[in-house]
Amino acid sequence: QVQLVESGGGLVQPGGSLRLSCAASGSIGSINDMAWYRQAPGKQRELVAVITSNGRTSDADSVKGRFTISRDNTKKTVYLQMNSLKPEDTAVYYCNAVVEYWRGRVLTSGEYWGQGTQVTVSS
Repeated sequence: QVQLVESGGGLVQPGGSLRLSCAASGSIGSINDMAWYRQAPGKQRELVAVITSNGRTSDADSVKGRFTISRDNTKKTVYLQMNSLKPEDTAVYYCNAVVEYWRGRVLTSGEYWGQGTQVTVSS
């Protein structure tokens, strides 16, 4: 009923920038928190940044001052602007959202994940 589709990953040199996007679609009533996670090879998935429905944000210490999460509620889209990228930022980045959606005439809540997008920082 709900899909999250990410875009914007790729290969970038250290110090470069990338912007990730994640668009939600389906029979959506409202979207609560939206977040970006990442998982590097051999490591656990970790929270990168989260944004509430009214725009309050929280970032992991490792990305403070470099990454910015934002959202456009009219487009049901969350963004992650990543600047001053480092090799240790290399990972698969996943979008996450808590969504209220219509199942028939019943409003139901669920947590959804995108398919992931690869970000590689290397010279």
